Amino acid sequence: MIVTMKSEDYFETEMGALTRAARPHLSIASIQFSDGTTLSTEPGDIVVLVGPNNSGKTVALKNIESKIIARSNRGVVVKAVETSAQGSSESLVQWLEATSSVVTDSSGNVVYRGMGQALAERQASVWWQAHDKGLQTLGYFFVCRLTTEGRLVAANPAQRIKLTTEPFTHPIHYLERYESIEAQFSGLFEAAFGEDLVLHRNAGSESPLLCGAKPFPDKDRGEDRLSVEYQARLEKLPPLHEQGDGMRAFVGVLLHSLVREHSIVLIDEPEAFLHPPQARMMGQTLARRLPEDRQLVLATHSGYLLRGLLEAGSDRVKVVRLTRQGEINPVRHLDSKGVRGLWQDPLLRHSNILDGLFYEKVVVCEGDADCRFYAALMDSLKSGEESHDSQQVMFTHCGGKDRIPVVADALAALGVPLSIAVDFDILRDEHTLRRIWEAIGGGWTSVEADWRRVKRAISEKRPDLATADVRDGIERLLSGVEQEYLPEETAKEIRKILRKSSPWRQAGSIGIKYVPSGEPTLRCRNLFQTLNERGLFPNEEGELESFVKSVGSHGPKWVLEVLETKDLTADPGLDAARSFVRSILGFRGIMQSRDALIPPQVGAESE
Repeated sequence: MIVTMKSEDYFETEMGALTRAARPHLSIASIQFSDGTTLSTEPGDIVVLVGPNNSGKTVALKNIESKIIARSNRGVVVKAVETSAQGSSESLVQWLEATSSVVTDSSGNVVYRGMGQALAERQASVWWQAHDKGLQTLGYFFVCRLTTEGRLVAANPAQRIKLTTEPFTHPIHYLERYESIEAQFSGLFEAAFGEDLVLHRNAGSESPLLCGAKPFPDKDRGEDRLSVEYQARLEKLPPLHEQGDGMRAFVGVLLHSLVREHSIVLIDEPEAFLHPPQARMMGQTLARRLPEDRQLVLATHSGYLLRGLLEAGSDRVKVVRLTRQGEINPVRHLDSKGVRGLWQDPLLRHSNILDGLFYEKVVVCEGDADCRFYAALMDSLKSGEESHDSQQVMFTHCGGKDRIPVVADALAALGVPLSIAVDFDILRDEHTLRRIWEAIGGGWTSVEADWRRVKRAISEKRPDLATADVRDGIERLLSGVEQEYLPEETAKEIRKILRKSSPWRQAGSIGIKYVPSGEPTLRCRNLFQTLNERGLFPNEEGELESFVKSVGSHGPKWVLEVLETKDLTADPGLDAARSFVRSILGFRGIMQSRDALIPPQVGAESE
């Protein structure tokens, strides 16, 4: 169930003649990170902070809140925050009076109590006018940083208030005052968890949320919502605050993001406690239903949440990737236009490739079998050598060479360190090689001369079999076949014959050894060195199966047989494969200083 919820549908506070447009409003105008990068933001933006573990995402949220409160507060990841304030001091006072408890202290000073804070009237206007120096306590009336505990307790019962005269102190009060909001929240909850969300309006001093199949008054028996019989059925539903953390967190995040009147909401890992489908729905909901004038800054480790945000097709989403280099946090970001471009390609929408934003390094391969084999070798190197540091490495593929440039463009745009592992026959096609090379920032003129010499040297080699030999060999094999369908063993023998009929087929299985000696081989090694320096690694042995030719199968079957029969750590026949994996991981000896490699994600998930 998808409910379209516009900002004006959410709530109307008891503010008399003060319209929504006249309310005071605070927004972040820019964020400067520790590397000097400045991100400009608009009032309705959704800023998504991504990056590997320990890159500074959580600290960035804390720094943003701290800088809004006082610009002089120290920032580690975020060095400066500029804000934009809209609305007069008079409208500020009106808004505070309408949304806070107004009390007079022992000295006769008027104090506003709300949002968990207390603010003296005489300070409010002063701080509002000097917002560029920090809003002090007033800032908490405009900024909400939702912690893990905060999202869970938000689902706890709210204390009852007089809805017509008292200010709302809990997001549940909005659901209590406006049944349309309760109905929309119930629809979202049902879509995520398969149950209704019901507010118990007659539970005494509290207003709890209940979950389950919502009962309805039996009008034939004269029941209404206040009937004792109806209340008894309602109270059989389990309270939300007694349910699991996933349900409570889901409701807590949406209550704080969509209902409360903060101008700026900061949330660390909104996907926490949620299974992937709920995390994805959370992203979609936030992107589609956030009030138009509210800013949202999220720190996430979830590719599912990110996909949900991107799937919504919102022009509001900006993606910022943080990393760490000592005391500095280098930043790369995409504005809404860049995000749209990132999401237009079906490969990126329907695969796990964007999960690479959360890793320190991504290795892109041609196929799933390559991913599995190289990932297994990486694990064997890790277990066989001492290491004291950590690096997160993700292996992924895109179903062939032709799609690699799309992946490289997307990940490079956000500064993800990238290695590309391809078969030797990448040298056969200028168009594909050039697109990949340019996608990772290489200039074609820097490699063109070497490539052309190698290409010509291989193409001019005489194949082992002439056309007549190929025809005779295939006819001989087919003449011995009596089955209705071609046996796999016969097909394998035919492929061997075809491989000998083309120099590039042979080069694809033999690799650099097939290149004529002398100048062509020197040119080939020079070409490989240049490609390697930017992260493109053709397999010098030829193709994946060339690493262990004693195993006769192909693709996934070859990988399975090698993993079952070979010692990946010590088998001397795998020396070349281990050397290749060390290269694609970035530099030789990487495993001597790495001890916590994240298990790779192999294969492209279709969702």
